[in-house]
Amino acid sequence: MNPTPPAPAQPTADTVLAEVSDMLRTVLAEYGDDDVVIGMSTTFNRDLELESIDLVTLAGLLEERYGQRVNLAEFLAGMDFDEIIDLTVGRLVEHVVWSLKTNGAG
Repeated sequence: MNPTPPAPAQPTADTVLAEVSDMLRTVLAEYGDDDVVIGMSTTFNRDLELESIDLVTLAGLLEERYGQRVNLAEFLAGMDFDEIIDLTVGRLVEHVVWSLKTNGAG
C-alpha cells in the first residue's frame, strides 16, 4: 500500500513572490534587464517599464505555472487605467495567492 502523498502547501506571499519574480525575470531577459531587484512594491510600469505585450507573456507564464486558476487578463479587466499603471508586484502576488486558495491549490 502506497502512502498518501502530502497535501500541497497553501501558497504563501513569499513563495508566490519568488515564482512571479522568476517569471518577470524571464520576461525582462529579452531586454537584458533580468538582474533587476523585484519586490512587493515594484511597479510594472514605472519600475519594470513593461509593455502590454510583456503582460501577455507574463499571463502565459502564470497560466503555465498555475493553470487557469490564475487569470491575469480577468484580473486586469477589473481595473481602471490608473490602477493598471500603478499596479505593483505585491498586488499581483496577493491576487495569485487569493486565486490559488479560492480555486484550490495543487
